[in-house]
Amino acid sequence: MDDGTDLTLEALGLAEAPREHPLLYPGAWPADSGLLDGDRFLPPERLVYEDRTPVIAIGSNGCPGQLRHKMTECGIRSPLPMVKARVTGIDAGVSAHVSRMGYVSASPVGAPGTVRELFVLWLDAGQLAVIDASEGVPLPGGNFDRAWLPSPDVRIDLADGSRLPGAYAYVNRHGVLHDGSGTPRTHPGERELLTELLVGLPRLRELFGVVPEEFCARARGDRRLCERGTRLFIEEKLVTASGLERYVAASARAQQSGSPGTGASLSPPLM
Repeated sequence: MDDGTDLTLEALGLAEAPREHPLLYPGAWPADSGLLDGDRFLPPERLVYEDRTPVIAIGSNGCPGQLRHKMTECGIRSPLPMVKARVTGIDAGVSAHVSRMGYVSASPVGAPGTVRELFVLWLDAGQLAVIDASEGVPLPGGNFDRAWLPSPDVRIDLADGSRLPGAYAYVNRHGVLHDGSGTPRTHPGERELLTELLVGLPRLRELFGVVPEEFCARARGDRRLCERGTRLFIEEKLVTASGLERYVAASARAQQSGSPGTGASLSPPLM
């Protein structure tokens, strides 16, 4: 920028990655659309990228610091467009698993009529492979599947008034936590979530300690402990479906048939 504006992630307050600071989850999101280019968040070039794959960011995938961490770790340096959108039909629920990153992450849930401002990530093939891997998509024991959410089931409206025909989202294979009535609960932020879970679940305190800081420290990198925490959610009857499972099945069928824009192929539909 020739006006001297400091557009580094550090200057914009977007640098911290929840992978390094779990209690900051989901991390700081930008105020508006932009282009993540290394350590900078630049003004957007456009809103739609026909040669890239659109993925709705839920949780820390909307945090530039987290995205930079994932890409740098895998040697990916290409710019990553993040486009703010008005999304109707999904919300940010709570994953029914404990992550080895040290937090309980967000997962999309079906929420007809709910409107959220979320980011659409326009990913090239290399970036998509990195995000897929970070969500466990290629692994039989991974935590997420990538599924195509079509319009009008999920409406994605951009700032210029245009509407996308759909986008991918990562649907949790474990399900999501409910609010006590069977309805998926929303993710309030990590510290508030962990405080509530630890207060309400004595067995969780036995595993992870009594305060959020202890939870994060014990969970971080301990696969077996995280698996025990995940099983505990089931045993305590806290788990329900996200409401998006049918899209996972539809995407799997489309992948087998080779239909673009609906399966797990790297080819998005024409916009």
